[in-house]
Amino acid sequence: MATRIEERFTVRAPPQAVWEFLVDPRRVVTCLPGAELTEVVDEHTFLGAVKVKVGPVTVAYKGKVLLGERDDATRTVRMTGEGRESGGAGAARMTMESRVVEAPGGAEVSVRSDVDVAGRLVQLGRGMIEQVSHQLFAQFAGNVRAALEAAPAGEGAPAAAPAPPRAVAILPLLLRALWAWLKALLGGRPGAPGGPAAR
Repeated sequence: MATRIEERFTVRAPPQAVWEFLVDPRRVVTCLPGAELTEVVDEHTFLGAVKVKVGPVTVAYKGKVLLGERDDATRTVRMTGEGRESGGAGAARMTMESRVVEAPGGAEVSVRSDVDVAGRLVQLGRGMIEQVSHQLFAQFAGNVRAALEAAPAGEGAPAAAPAPPRAVAILPLLLRALWAWLKALLGGRPGAPGGPAAR
């Protein structure tokens, strides 16, 4: 099942510092919920793992990320990643393009990602996967802000010491995603809470 995800967020830090942070997988991985960097093969190839917890079941993926097209002048980078479910038949593939531009008070980061998922997570459905992805991205953006906005002006955050990865608890994310979906659904229905009044 293929899904396109487009997100953006702002950071109160110099655009160059944000750019240098986002093209360094050693730093980025510290902001990705449930992820760890296991090996640096070369300056373009990185191996890693991600754990996702759905209720009592934990799904783990192992794979690699390739740092592809990079344009320092426009601060644009393209990455591809692929992984397989450990002990299962599931798999995931992602192509992501990120760009950093100057914004009032700092920088704006825009991300466009095409994700193709196969396996148990497909049972959630496209709409729910999109909502969960939005919640995960919100956590990632918050972690990036916390890392960069705490750094001295003009400096990127230092690479943090790797901490043992914890599986992403999907159940709370599912509940928030379900609530967001219900609000969107009911918001446009006459007579529904938060929606236009019935006539």
